[in-house]
Amino acid sequence: MPRNSVGCAMPSRLTGVLRRRSGADAAPVVPCDAGRVACALFLDVDGTLLDLAPTPDAVIVPHALRDTLGILQARLDGALALISGRNLDTLDRLFRPLELPAGAQHGLEWRDALAAVRNFAEGEIPDDIRAAFAAFAARHSGALVEDKGLGLALHVRNAPDAEPAARALGAELTARHGDAVRMIAGKRVVEFQLKGSDKGRVIERFMATPPFAGRMPLFVGDDETDEAGFAAVNRLGGITIRVGAGAATAAQFEIDSPEAFRRWLRTAAELLSAGDDGRCVS
Repeated sequence: MPRNSVGCAMPSRLTGVLRRRSGADAAPVVPCDAGRVACALFLDVDGTLLDLAPTPDAVIVPHALRDTLGILQARLDGALALISGRNLDTLDRLFRPLELPAGAQHGLEWRDALAAVRNFAEGEIPDDIRAAFAAFAARHSGALVEDKGLGLALHVRNAPDAEPAARALGAELTARHGDAVRMIAGKRVVEFQLKGSDKGRVIERFMATPPFAGRMPLFVGDDETDEAGFAAVNRLGGITIRVGAGAATAAQFEIDSPEAFRRWLRTAAELLSAGDDGRCVS
């Protein structure tokens, strides 16, 4: 049974669909095998749990996924959190009736395991950025501006030829407003977010609080916006998995697609339901 550098193990039912990335020196750990080191699970949403869609509102949340997340949350004693660029209200709407701990808007909105919510945003999105994104969307058919409240995203999934121009606009606006905001470039999206958090910082925040503290973190994401999370979890001695192949990443492992990852999660939930206690052996 494969083990990582601190000795945690997982059964072959879960290792078979993961690929070790070049240079990674750890083996995967998941909430599966009874033992001494409990796990904490951190999950990106779009492109990881959910298939990407033409627009943010068009994503589909499979009913079985809600069941899987509910099982995992219970079996991990609540140590499961969503780490997403979505705002908190949208996450609750997507996964209702679940209201999971969450680092929303890249951690600017934080809901802990006791359902207490804190806002870590600093300042406001400059009007200049709002105007520039609106003008860009007016010029490029299919481009869409999403106002997240503490962030502003320019989506070009339906206008792929406009992606280079969108990134160039992002770089130009960063040069003007980099003291107030940071730019995050994802899959066919350019986003400006208020400073105050990123996915790595919010995972570290979770790991300092119950029931996450003292556990081994496992973070799964799919694009550039998740790299801060991968770096933080690697520093904490945890496990990182990127959904999708080929991209440069700090993640230790990769898995083919959101559908494959949902199956992987379901298998983990089945193992837990069969009597596992959410720990890995040492």
